[in-house]
Amino acid sequence: MKPFAWMAVAIPLLTQAQTRNTAFQDGEKLTYRVHYGFVDAGTAELELKQDNKMLGNMAVYHAVGIGHTNRTFDWFFKVRDRYETYIDRSTLNPLLFVRKVDEGGYKINQNQIYQQKQNNVISDGKNMKVPDNIQDMLSAFYYARNIDYSNATVGQVFTITTFVDNEIFPLKIRFVGKEVIDSDIGEIRCLKFHPVIQKGRVFKNEDDLNMYISDDANRIPIRVEAKLLVGSVRMDLKRFENVRNPLSLVR
Repeated sequence: MKPFAWMAVAIPLLTQAQTRNTAFQDGEKLTYRVHYGFVDAGTAELELKQDNKMLGNMAVYHAVGIGHTNRTFDWFFKVRDRYETYIDRSTLNPLLFVRKVDEGGYKINQNQIYQQKQNNVISDGKNMKVPDNIQDMLSAFYYARNIDYSNATVGQVFTITTFVDNEIFPLKIRFVGKEVIDSDIGEIRCLKFHPVIQKGRVFKNEDDLNMYISDDANRIPIRVEAKLLVGSVRMDLKRFENVRNPLSLVR
């Protein structure tokens, strides 16, 4: 599996019930280190720009996600990925999504306009009908962080509807429980989830993809680890800037 392609599955969480933002703010920046097996493979960054963007008469959040392999790993598999989304501040629904991917020479350049009131997405000039509150690959991460899952029960499955590669894709996440993990930023209380995945193609078992989300009002992914059919990938938060709420650090 491509070193960064699994992130599109890992990041989105939970359901589409709440739209009021209490989890993030302009200027937030999350930096992750990515390991492939024992190798320091690359870096991923998620940033909310402080540029006060407007799309038409709508105030938006401008989020940028970047993933790239280190130069020492480029010889094996070179990745240069960039995702951008413009999110309506009042609904947390996307209005514009831009994707530029270069993974081992495989390139994707994609532009999508989200016409939420018309339940329509214009993807590279093609009109496609979609459900209410559809999310793109990156906006889903920010939308989902505002879900209240303080009363989640072990085994409960949550769903978020996304638009991926010109298809409607319901991503499902199963709540596993709470756990304190020793991370790059210190010991931190987390909520643990298993994304509901398809066995046999990339993963052998359903629990081969684990996510640890900060058990606080930020709901930031602290660690994502995936056991693949060939090798393993792990992403750890190594630096955070301008988070909105205190993190649930133990020490």
